[in-house]
Amino acid sequence: MQAILITAYKNYNHLEDLVNFFDDKFNIYIHIDRKSSISKNDIQKLSSKERVQYVSQTYKINWGGINHLRAILELAEKAIGDSANKHFHLITGHDYPIVSRDRLNDFMETNRDKDFMEYFPLPYPAWPEDGMDRLSRYNIYDLIDGRTGLNERLIKGFSKLQKKIGFKRSFSKDFPPLHGGSTYWSLKRESLEYVFQYMENHPRFLKRFKYSFCSEEIFFQTILLNSPIKENIINNNMRFIIWEERNGNFPANLDCNDYNDILKSDALFARKFEYPVSEDLLKKIKENISRS
Repeated sequence: MQAILITAYKNYNHLEDLVNFFDDKFNIYIHIDRKSSISKNDIQKLSSKERVQYVSQTYKINWGGINHLRAILELAEKAIGDSANKHFHLITGHDYPIVSRDRLNDFMETNRDKDFMEYFPLPYPAWPEDGMDRLSRYNIYDLIDGRTGLNERLIKGFSKLQKKIGFKRSFSKDFPPLHGGSTYWSLKRESLEYVFQYMENHPRFLKRFKYSFCSEEIFFQTILLNSPIKENIINNNMRFIIWEERNGNFPANLDCNDYNDILKSDALFARKFEYPVSEDLLKKIKENISRS
């Protein structure tokens, strides 16, 4: 059995379409942002679907804040509570599989001893300030929804002030070397259980990520790349994502121009799908899956 962990906040029709893709070889766990405009009736409809094991609205999620990580951990904890779940895929409500269910099952069976997660050590030159400011300063995305406008300027200004005066948050002596990477991964049961065992043995670890920035891009990588099972982690999260500004979003909202690249990729899932720009692309992907 495979567990699908979904964090979502809008586009109910796509979310329902995504859920309907999976059959009885999958269990589905969903967190919907408490700020979401998805109606209570739609949430109830989603909860009643056979493969959906859990739907939560525990957290109000600000982009960049720790509550996205907390929502992911909530779903993961629920999913590992079912011993039938052997593999766990973290995706969003803007994603969609780009291979058939049979192909997804065959791939995970063939690679049942592997994890698929993007990772790199920090500092990392491709991230602003090498990514170290994410934890070395107080980032107040937890307090303010600060992706645009005055709030964004306030958060960035507070970070610049800390840099100017040379302020750095400290780490405990036993804090492991930092690693980062994409939020989204496919992990085997042993690895996800290791994460929770590590948290139990190091209760202050999660707390240190409060007032950080996009902690979900560091948390899992740091635990697992410092673990005894790191040799089984493949540095590829099997996600098709275009990291550029296009179609009004970063990462890009996908469209039909991406179709051939999607077919040539080794990915299992793609993101982001937004409407109406991604509608024709999704139709083509579904047609291709139905032929495979």
